[in-house]
Amino acid sequence: MAKPSNRGRKRAPGRPAGAFRIIGGEWRSRRLAVPSGADVRPTPDRVRETLFNWLAPVIAGARCLDLYAGSGALGLEALSRGAAEVVFVDQAAGALRQVAANLELLHCDRGRTVCMDAERYLEGPAQPFDIVFLDPPYRRDMLAPVCARLFARGWVGPASAVYLEHEAGAAPPALPPGWVLARSAAAGQVRYHLARFEPHTAGET
Repeated sequence: MAKPSNRGRKRAPGRPAGAFRIIGGEWRSRRLAVPSGADVRPTPDRVRETLFNWLAPVIAGARCLDLYAGSGALGLEALSRGAAEVVFVDQAAGALRQVAANLELLHCDRGRTVCMDAERYLEGPAQPFDIVFLDPPYRRDMLAPVCARLFARGWVGPASAVYLEHEAGAAPPALPPGWVLARSAAAGQVRYHLARFEPHTAGET
């Protein structure tokens, strides 16, 4: 999920450099590589476990977007748990080459990589997703503008779920009318949320 050129976060203690573990599903406990020498840290196991518990009712058959994909840990976890398709978007070609290599290793043809800046990707023709994973680089205040593009241009709909991750101490981004943070949690220096559409809140200020 992290972007090699922008992440700037320390690896969690005890986590071997260059690898992460699939938590559940078809490939449970498989260890997969991340780009050697790149500053990539996959979403911690504890966070992924909680997130995919939240998504358990909707992950099977879902069409997912892993924006700022980096290691691809979130999207690969989604595929392991039955997602129909994941599009991995990142501007770092080396990270996406490793994601593609991991997909090949897993004999999975349900993932597609797109080497492009996330903001530029969202300016293209919208293809609505059931689940979107948003984990932009920390400490750059990127979530709010990315969310604005995502929602305004039709990349998500009323039945979609959007995962948001940011550093502890930062406020959650403002969401458009009708969207609320349905779930929130924290782990160490990470805060994360699941946003959903609740139409009865659309008229609230």
